[in-house]
Amino acid sequence: MDNNHLIFDFQSSTPCCTKVVEEMAPYWNELWGNPSNTNNRSGVFASAAVEVSREKIASYLNINPKRLIFTSGATEANNLGLVGHARAKAQLIGKPGHIITVSTEHHAVLDPLRQLQKEGFRLTELHPNKEGLINIEQLSEAFEKDTFLVSVMAANNEIGVLQPIGDIGSFCKRKGIAFHSDAAQAFGYLDLDPDKFRIDLMSLSAHKIYGPKGIGALVIREGFPLEPSQYGGGQELGLRSGTLPVPLIVGFAKAVEITKNDQDERNKRLLFFRNLLLSGLKKNISGLIVNGSIDQRLPHNLNITFPGVKGSQLHGQLRRFIFCTSGSACSNGEASHVLQEIGLSKKDAEASIRMSIGRNTTEKDINKAINIITNIVINLRQ
Repeated sequence: MDNNHLIFDFQSSTPCCTKVVEEMAPYWNELWGNPSNTNNRSGVFASAAVEVSREKIASYLNINPKRLIFTSGATEANNLGLVGHARAKAQLIGKPGHIITVSTEHHAVLDPLRQLQKEGFRLTELHPNKEGLINIEQLSEAFEKDTFLVSVMAANNEIGVLQPIGDIGSFCKRKGIAFHSDAAQAFGYLDLDPDKFRIDLMSLSAHKIYGPKGIGALVIREGFPLEPSQYGGGQELGLRSGTLPVPLIVGFAKAVEITKNDQDERNKRLLFFRNLLLSGLKKNISGLIVNGSIDQRLPHNLNITFPGVKGSQLHGQLRRFIFCTSGSACSNGEASHVLQEIGLSKKDAEASIRMSIGRNTTEKDINKAINIITNIVINLRQ
């Protein structure tokens, strides 16, 4: 990283907060014990650090700490929740059933579900409206007699829209089916009480909230049937065996603590800067399109299209000045499936950028970005 680029890519990841790094420091070499081995003081200290961290994160979510299963991140949490529950359910009833999701989900949800299709499960992918949202009527129409699982992300990773997870959770509760939500992007920006929203399985990630990479969690409803993701020492209620990464877990908890303390104030600040960025770009660039609902949206997300501009040229020019992205950080450079699912052509999807604002973004950064993007788009159109 250098000081010459503006950074507007805080949904792909975030820098690890200094206080988080400091909190993790002793657990790399001083308190280095294995938390599964409590036969010595080193292991006892490590085990205690894990359980205190679990309690901190659980307190933020208003849940029993035993419901929090540590994973390597949201991708693993999604796989454990979706594949683990589907296989456990199939064993209980003797055959695979029907699952509902949304076509704009992250591939960490879509790919495990498509794998389950190969195993005999049936999958319905709901198509959102041009705002990127689905409604309960769509969900109800897709429901079948053997539907047992619905997976809808709380906030989209590309266009930032907030799905009506409260309504979806209530619908699933009435139908007696499981509700999973990938909350990696919403965590730290929304008050996510799984019981309030009737979420049975919820996936989280630390590196989206200024915590370390390589650690996340799956929140599960107590007594919920799940097949383990891996076998071995029986850690994490036997659902996710393997030695726990104590420093990362401690860092995750510290990041949650910081997030909890500044969430409301930070959201107001991010929203102000996001709106300032949007108004400046709209004033300078004709025909600009905002992708997804601007009202039901994360405060730090902006996804915009510049019609009449070639995507490869746009991103080639922007790359010299601004760190942003054309879509998901995991898309391998392909045109965004999310933007195409809400009605954009491949050409327009390629001429789009996702900008996300961070904790340390300044008004000066916003004004610089407006000027840079304006000049690039106008020059490319000419």
